[in-house]
Amino acid sequence: MTAVFDDQRFDWRRGGAAAGALLATLVLLGMVLLVALSNQARDRALARERQAYDVTLLVRTVDNTISRAEGAIGRFVLDEDTGPTGSGAVYADQWRLASYQLGQLRELVRNNPEQAARVDELRTLFNARGAQLAAAARAAAAGKGEGGLGVLYASTRETDNPLDQLRRKIDEIARSERGALRASMEQTQFFSAEADRLTDYLSWLGVIVGAAAIGLGFLSIQAIRQNSASRREAETLERAVALRTQELSDANAALKAEAEERAAAEAQLRQVQKMEAVGQLTGGIAHDFNNMLAVVVGGIDLARRRLNGPRREVQMHLNNAMEGATRAAALTRRLLSFARSEPLLPARVDTSELVSGMSELLDRTLGERITVDVGLAGDAWPVFVDPHQLENAIVNLAVNARDAMDGEGRMKIFTANVTLSANEVGDIQPGEYLRISVSDTGCGMSPEVVDRAFEPFFTTKEVGKGTGLGLSQIFGFAHQSGGEVGIESKVGEGTTVSIYLPRTEVQAAEVRMHPAMHNREQHDPSVPGARILLVEDDPRVRSATVGALEDLDYEPVSCSSGAEAIELFEAQDFDLVISDVIMPEMTGPELVRELKARRPDTAILFVTGFVGEGESDDLISHELLRKPFTVSALATAVAAALDRETSGSRVSAAAGARA
Repeated sequence: MTAVFDDQRFDWRRGGAAAGALLATLVLLGMVLLVALSNQARDRALARERQAYDVTLLVRTVDNTISRAEGAIGRFVLDEDTGPTGSGAVYADQWRLASYQLGQLRELVRNNPEQAARVDELRTLFNARGAQLAAAARAAAAGKGEGGLGVLYASTRETDNPLDQLRRKIDEIARSERGALRASMEQTQFFSAEADRLTDYLSWLGVIVGAAAIGLGFLSIQAIRQNSASRREAETLERAVALRTQELSDANAALKAEAEERAAAEAQLRQVQKMEAVGQLTGGIAHDFNNMLAVVVGGIDLARRRLNGPRREVQMHLNNAMEGATRAAALTRRLLSFARSEPLLPARVDTSELVSGMSELLDRTLGERITVDVGLAGDAWPVFVDPHQLENAIVNLAVNARDAMDGEGRMKIFTANVTLSANEVGDIQPGEYLRISVSDTGCGMSPEVVDRAFEPFFTTKEVGKGTGLGLSQIFGFAHQSGGEVGIESKVGEGTTVSIYLPRTEVQAAEVRMHPAMHNREQHDPSVPGARILLVEDDPRVRSATVGALEDLDYEPVSCSSGAEAIELFEAQDFDLVISDVIMPEMTGPELVRELKARRPDTAILFVTGFVGEGESDDLISHELLRKPFTVSALATAVAAALDRETSGSRVSAAAGARA
């Protein structure tokens, strides 16, 4: 009987201990909840305090900006300084800045209806004052005497004028925010004190619960020892087996992942090496081919210009030769683009505007049986690329999509802003990109065809319907622009080709490239008598260019290297220097830097059939003519180069003196 009573008393102790532990736990949880609520209230008060401080600071900033604009317009109506850094420009900049800051202020107080209403009233007064200042600025710019000063003075003499109302409204907003700031600071102090007090209580409660836990642990030791002694060996063995199994599984998964990653990297490396090797080959071929074409085109064009009378048969053959040379030149440009050696003239491009402007070109190119759906992102990021190359890439993709659908179906052109990690698409670098995609519902491509799609001269089209350079050209353009190209395709469902171009905020510098193959033969622009230094390492191109310049009534002096050019330049006066870009020993840009150091006002015209990566920066602010070129194209480029540097004054004076 005593044994039974002892067992019951032991059970009662365990039950009482469990109830006490449960009660302590509930109290502890309640205290934790109270502390959390106090901290949240304190955080909200701090957030309101920070917002009130930000609004107060921004209100003062708006006030200071408006004051600077008022001061600038006052100086403008007195001195009428309209230069890019004058008081007129300062006024315009500060007023626009104040308008932008008002927008920020409205955004900050959007959750406060009263302050939002005050900011809206401030915006109305700001616009009214802006109209007065704009009238004063126009009067100062167009009027005579004290017109602008009178308008400005009259606007400040009015009773309760917009400027006074503007100041009062700014002060009203600031006072309101200072009151809100004081209230938020009081709430922050209150809730911080409450949180500290509850934390102290929680600490003491934790000590009590810890002591109780020690007592419960002592009571539980006996039972734990009895249970653990019988289960220890089994659990130890089970854990060892499970751990070993998990280690083997992880090792196996890691080996599989490493093998797959290595295989993908090796395949990608082989593809890149193959494409780079072919690109170097095509770049070299195109360079030499362009030099030969320059001789052909120059000679044929000179012969055509000197043929008069009824020699129709000779003229027909010359026209055919010119057409063939022009088509060959177009082929070399596609080779250069694939080789990433086509000279790019990048500019800040709004792709939505560019694609929208291509609708007529696409309709005419694709035909009436192709329906084109355009989905352009309204907030598409700007890119820094050659707009003509981008247009050509989109047209090439659209033509490929049309051919994949046998000339009938639905095509979609759409853009999207994407953020990519490293190697997510090809060998792309991590960053923000604009994706331009062309999708079709055609026959699609097998994985084998997709793997070879960017290889030059590879095509699945019938003989005579494709050169196999379209996607290769797009591949070269995308990589030269710092981007990548991706293909998604399923046989029988269609294909989507996407061009990824890096986001940019860069503004493009000015550089002009002249069309190389237009055939206008009359009224070629020229400055007769101008002396021109021609630097060209290929003797045939040099001879043809000299003949063309003489035919245009210029006085050319030619040489084959940069060193010879420097000697001639120091010995004679020249109005223009025409230089090839790629030459042995000294390149064209290096030569121009030497000549500009001697005579900064010398006009420059670059002629090139091959421009490697990184050369575009050296060509900025100079005229650029691409080989092969006609005499008319040369005439236009020479006249533009002379006009760019001298505006015609110095050349005309020099030509008149020699005449």
